Order: sequence, then structure tokens, then C-alpha cells
Amino acid sequence: MKVRERRGGSLTRRMIVVAAIWIGVLLLIGGYALDRVLSRSIVQNFDQQLEYVLNAMIAASEIGPDGEVRFTRPPADQRFLEPYSGAYFQISGQGQETFPSRSLWDRRLIVDDGHNDVELHKRDSFEFQDEPLRILERDVMLPGSNVRWRFQVAQSRDAIDGQIRELRATLVRSFAALGAGLLALAALQAFYGLWPLRRVRREVAAIRGGTQVRISEGFPREVEPLVDEINELLAHSEEQAEEARRHAGNLAHALKTPLTVITNAATAHSADLNDTVIREAAAMRRQVDHHLARARAIGRRASAQARATVWDSVQAVDRAVSTLYPGVTIDTAGAKTAQVRVERQDLDEMLGNLVENAAKYGNGRVFVTVDPPAGGKVNIQIEDDGTGIAKAQREELFTRGKRLDTTGKPGTGLGLAIVRDVAEIYGGTVSLSESEDLGGLLVILSLPEAPQVI
Repeated sequence: MKVRERRGGSLTRRMIVVAAIWIGVLLLIGGYALDRVLSRSIVQNFDQQLEYVLNAMIAASEIGPDGEVRFTRPPADQRFLEPYSGAYFQISGQGQETFPSRSLWDRRLIVDDGHNDVELHKRDSFEFQDEPLRILERDVMLPGSNVRWRFQVAQSRDAIDGQIRELRATLVRSFAALGAGLLALAALQAFYGLWPLRRVRREVAAIRGGTQVRISEGFPREVEPLVDEINELLAHSEEQAEEARRHAGNLAHALKTPLTVITNAATAHSADLNDTVIREAAAMRRQVDHHLARARAIGRRASAQARATVWDSVQAVDRAVSTLYPGVTIDTAGAKTAQVRVERQDLDEMLGNLVENAAKYGNGRVFVTVDPPAGGKVNIQIEDDGTGIAKAQREELFTRGKRLDTTGKPGTGLGLAIVRDVAEIYGGTVSLSESEDLGGLLVILSLPEAPQVI
């Protein structure tokens, strides 16, 4: 047995993938924003410490007797005294001797004279090999000197970069754990949220296996409409199956009597055996035709696209009946655009039976009127100028095989029965009345209107 290829994927997988993408995007944006904020906070805190040292240097500086800069008190940070310690300062003026910290040893900080650092200037520098620096500098005019002195404080960025690396590693671990937790929650939510659908699948399998007849209740509101529709579909299928069994039983019963008559006549070697076989075979054929018409209508009823224009069927039936009964005048009138929710073949069969009966049992005139749609129905009126049918006997015409005609005209007694059965299958009705215009029988075939095609 060939297994059908599954298409469309899994709803659970789709929900988890969408959640994973959305969670990933949010965590990336949030992580980047948080990294920027915290990294900036670390750098700002680092700069504040350097700015404090720079301001303390400026406050403790004065001009010595030889015009050089000297401190009134030594810097508190002992790293300025240790060579290559990572903490440095430098005071320089144009045309003056540079005053570096002992920690610079044989190195000097680059002084860029291309800009004025009256305000505090912060920058990163890579002028020392393998030692990136964070430098704060400011230009100051010291009392007793006409030289603009540039004060520079520098410190290795290793401490900042180390804190930022540790911060980012913590953020990555934390956000990875948060993302995994959110993804697990999304998966649990998808699995739990779709659990009712899995239950529906199990119960449908149980129905197919014969252990249940309907899907049980107690589903969430979002799933209830689906469950109701499935139960309605099951009920409809059961009705169709029961109708098919009843239909088969009726056909078997209808054929049983003619077969019994033929068997008895053959057993008794009846002299009129040929006539009996012909008569009973014709009766069986009528029954088979009747039940086949019903079966076709039931099969077509399932199609939601069933649609027929009434006027087209009226014109086709008019041409056919006029050929069979050339002495009968058939007048047609009414709505030419009315459409009904019936298959064209079944509509032709119903109208054909009704118009032919009117032509056969009338006195030469037949009116066919198609009323405009009203209340979701389209009424088709067939009138003749015959003798009509007494009100008390009209219902008998719908009995299969029942004939009220005593003139000997050919007929099966199944025409109206077929029309009524097929009309009811499509949700329509057939009613009999008296024609006010022609005085004969008035048959009103009412069928559901077909919805407008958008």
C-alpha cells in the first residue's frame, strides 16, 4: 500500500520555529542594547576616575622659579612611579620641557597641537605597542605663565576591556539560558495548545475503528466549531447511508412482486406468459428508472456548485414536449435569469415530467411561468386547461404507481412521485392547486435559489 506523501509540515514545528525566530530577534536586540548601555557605563566610570586624577593634577600644579611645572603635592597613585605600570601622566607646553610621569620611562604621549582642549577631551590611543590607552587631556593656563599647558592622564584599557569581556560573556550566558527557557516554554505552549487537535485525531480514529460514533464534548472554544462540523458530517454520512439502505430496500420490495408474478406464471405454464413477462418487466424497468433518478439526485446534491438557469430548462422542455404533442400550445413567461441550486439534468427531468403531464392530460394549452426569486426560493408554475383534479384526490397523485386517469392514455404513475422525490432531495417542494386562468391543474414546483456568484 502506497503511503501518501505528507505535505504542509507540522503546526507544532511551525509555531516553535516562529517563536524561536521572534525570541532570537528580541534577545539579539535586547542584548545589543544592554551591552551598549553597560559598556558605556563601564567606560564612563573609568573616565570619571581619570578625570578626578586629572583635576587633582591641575589643582596641585604651579610654575617653578625656572618656568617649569611642578606639583605642590605628589600624585597619590603609586603606579605613576612604577615604569610601564599602565598609569601615566604628562604635562607639556609649546617651547617648554615636557614633564612626564616616571611610569612613562623612555616613552612619551603624543601631543596633537591640531586641536584646542580647553574643554575636557577623551580619546582612545594605540600609540604604545600592545597597550591600548584611554587618554583624558585638557589645556590649562597656570598662574604666572603665558604658556598653554596640556595636561594628559592615560591608563591602559586592559581593565576596561577585561570588564567588558566579562560583561559580554555574562550577557551571552544569561541570554542563552533565557532564550533556551523561552524556547522550551514556547514548545510546551505549542504542544499543550495543540493537544485538543491530537485528541480529535484519536477520537476520529476511534470512530473509524468502531469504538465511538461521535467526537465527545469538552473541547476549547476554538476547537468546538471544528468538532461540531465533524459531528455534523458524521451525522450526514449516517443519514446518507441509511437513505441508501432504505432506497435499496424499497427497490428490492418493488421488484419482488413482479418477479413473483413472473415466476408463478412460468411455473404454471400460463398461456399468457409472454404478455405477463412483458408487463411485469416494464413495471420493473419503471421502478429501476425511478430509483436511479433518486440515486442520481442524491449523489449530485452533495455538490455545493449545483446551479441551473430555470429559463434554459423551460425552453429545452418546451421544444421537446412540443415535438411529442404538436397540437399543444405551450406559453412560457417570467424571470429569465432566475437560477436554482439544482443540477441541470435533474431540473430538466422534473420540468419534463410536469410539462408532459400537462400536455398529455390538458385540452391543448399549457402555461409555464417562472416567478422571480423570493425568500430564497424560485417558484415554477405549470398550468393546463384540462379537467383538473379534485382536492381530495391530489395527494394520491404522489403515490408511486397511482393513476387517476381512466382514459387509457399511456403512463406509469411514477411521474409526480419522481418529481416530488427529486425536489425534496434538493430542499424543494411540489404542490397541486387549481389554475385560475385555464381551469385545469396548477402544479407549483418550488426550488431553492442559487446564490449569486461573486
